[in-house]
Amino acid sequence: MIAQKDYFAISIIGFLFGLLLLPVLNNIKLPFFAVDFKNAFLLVIGFVIFANLALWLASLLSRFVPIFLQVAKFAAVGGLNTLLDLGVLNVLILISGVAAGYWYPVFKGISFIIANINSYFWNKHWTFGVSNSANIKEFSQFIAVSLVGFAINVGAASLLVNFIGSPESISPERWANIGALSATIFSLAWNFIGYKFFVFKK
Repeated sequence: MIAQKDYFAISIIGFLFGLLLLPVLNNIKLPFFAVDFKNAFLLVIGFVIFANLALWLASLLSRFVPIFLQVAKFAAVGGLNTLLDLGVLNVLILISGVAAGYWYPVFKGISFIIANINSYFWNKHWTFGVSNSANIKEFSQFIAVSLVGFAINVGAASLLVNFIGSPESISPERWANIGALSATIFSLAWNFIGYKFFVFKK
């Protein structure tokens, strides 16, 4: 059952999603999108509207497949975590000017850890609706699942960026983001199963 607080939560997610996309777009330099105030404003507002429409649609579909709403919430939180991961990674790349080599796994590790702390609170309280206060056992289980996700995520991203390397036609900054997004796909399924059936089981 969807509530008013769900629309408030998804609006926050949409807002943060648009905001965190800005450093990514600034680094990958798409020829058709200039990162300026007007486009930034439209992007953020657009994601807030899109997120609310997507949640409303998910609530309709959940009448036929009850788990669909929970999967949609997990996907929304996963999208936020992905953009938080990419946003932090791209801010670090922007500050340092380094998009590959030794520092890339360090930057990717920092961004992944920040995104996972965010993931814990959003998934616990919103996606899976667990109302008990955080405890050491639950957080330890979350860390265990997340460490496997961390190994999958950082390992896959580093393999693509540092060992396969970017094609000549793709800038290192774009390839760093392609590596990070590819890694997210690999770790997404593991995280949902681990969080639902191991960490936040009711």
